[in-house]
Amino acid sequence: MSYTWDDLHGMTVAQLREIAAGIDHPAVHGYSTMHKEHLLPAICEALDIEAHAHHEVIGLDKKAVKVQIRELKAERDAAIEAKDPRAVKRARRRIHRLKRKIRRATV
Repeated sequence: MSYTWDDLHGMTVAQLREIAAGIDHPAVHGYSTMHKEHLLPAICEALDIEAHAHHEVIGLDKKAVKVQIRELKAERDAAIEAKDPRAVKRARRRIHRLKRKIRRATV
C-alpha cells in the first residue's frame, strides 16, 4: 500500500512499527526502539515520501504579496533610520496584514 505523509503522521507508533517491520531499508534499522519523531522520517526516507506536509496558497498570488512585504520592510527600515514612529507602525501593520492574508489563504 502506498502511504502519504499525512497518513503516516496520523498513525500511532505501534502502527508505524508494523509498517517498518515490512520494510528492508537501513533507515528503519532499529525501528522497535524508535519513537514516533524518529520513526516517521525513517519510514518516509525508506518509502521515498517527502517528510513534511505540503501547504498550498489558493486564491492569492503569493509571490506578489511577498514582493510587497519586502518593499514594506525596506520602507520600515528607512522609517526606523528616520526615527518616524508613525511610518514604522504603518509599515509594520501592513506587513502583518499581508502575512495574515497569506496564512488565511494557505490550505
